[in-house]
Amino acid sequence: MKLLDKIALVLFSSIILILSSLLCFAIFGWIKVDIMALFINNLIANDTVSKIALGILVILILLAIKGIFFTTDEKKDKKAESGILIQNENGKLLISKDTIQNLVSSVVQNFEDTKDVTSKVILTKDNTIAIDVTLYVTQDAIIKELSEKLQTRIKEIIKQSMDIEIKEVNIKIRNITPNKQEEINQ
Repeated sequence: MKLLDKIALVLFSSIILILSSLLCFAIFGWIKVDIMALFINNLIANDTVSKIALGILVILILLAIKGIFFTTDEKKDKKAESGILIQNENGKLLISKDTIQNLVSSVVQNFEDTKDVTSKVILTKDNTIAIDVTLYVTQDAIIKELSEKLQTRIKEIIKQSMDIEIKEVNIKIRNITPNKQEEINQ
């Protein structure tokens, strides 16, 4: 919600609260209607006060029109957050985070020493993309070499298939799993 929308909402909520309270007080007899009418007549009779009131009312009318007809569409904002929007002269392409995560998973699964991979795509405010990869590795894996190869390969594949630059690929080794040969022997 934009700042102007928030201000308009607070203003209208406050005005409706005050008017509702005054009407309730008048209905219950706590405030006499004659006194309210006299107060309003005195405000209108004063030239300076009536001009200020007119200015405030015009602003409130404009805010009401904006609130009714020109509200922001939050669905469009959520769509943009759910993926990466690529635009060229032919049109637009929205690549979802799930698509990138599936591509990362398929790249990681091609490495023999990896198991049970999960990934998360992070879109930063400055329009850069980072990928967090969490996986299990086998006992034989040389983790430093494996992580460097994974980072390089993930960046290459995403660049080739989607023409998207990845700022960083963060790898988290969750655990070390035994090799298949050792599992069979046990």
